[in-house]
Amino acid sequence: MDAAKVKVPEGRIALSTSSVYPLGVVDAFAMADRLGYDGIEVMVWTDPVSQEPGALRKLVDHYGIPVVSIHAPTLLLTQRIWGTEPWPKIDNSINLAEEVGAETVVVHPPFRWQRDYAAEFVEGVKQRGTETDVRVAVENMFPWRARQREMQAYLPGWDPVEIDYDHVTLDLSHTATAGSDALAMQAALGDRLSHIHLADGSGSFKDEHLVPGRGSQPCAEVLERLARDGYGGDIVLEVGTRKLTQEQRELDLAEALAFARLHFAAAAD
Repeated sequence: MDAAKVKVPEGRIALSTSSVYPLGVVDAFAMADRLGYDGIEVMVWTDPVSQEPGALRKLVDHYGIPVVSIHAPTLLLTQRIWGTEPWPKIDNSINLAEEVGAETVVVHPPFRWQRDYAAEFVEGVKQRGTETDVRVAVENMFPWRARQREMQAYLPGWDPVEIDYDHVTLDLSHTATAGSDALAMQAALGDRLSHIHLADGSGSFKDEHLVPGRGSQPCAEVLERLARDGYGGDIVLEVGTRKLTQEQRELDLAEALAFARLHFAAAAD
């Protein structure tokens, strides 16, 4: 395609540190540097580097790769990181983002058993948005399913479209698991769509986080729409590589980056 007839938006394509798990943050920076990613999303985890702004700034300086976003420890498996109370987790994540220059904090909605937290979640997130320049972007999730039963695990809900969030993260592995229409969700969110977790899924009840293009989700179409609309947010590859060898992990993350670069472009006006 003639380069003069293509426009590539300013949005960055970044690598989530979760994409190299069980390796740590240092390995994610090294991988992003070798493969040519534009930035890093730090999943706050048991790795102490993920919680330490000084260590992260040293990695940013060493590799010349910015931290574009912080994923707050609001997953089921990170419930004890930074204590057990939910709001300090988000506040600490915002503080960490401010200290390392990240523009976005990604959070999951509350679990249904966190009723007090859930009752004040929407307003609490909105209030924090007035106190910082960091975007707090709530991620779309999915119902939990087992043995043909479905449980609504999140409050006020797993679908952010009808909830009054200023900023939303669209995760395409989660749309697969939920059975959501990713393109319809993208259109409905409009300017509230601030952040992308790019991965794929086959529609399994399991949150698969496949390399984009290997599942059923319209990953290419979502990227092309973003490019057409001049999207300036960040696109983060959040791909599962836990069971792979180091060589195969690198090949998969190179393929994921190539897919994103290929499709995050639109015809010039």
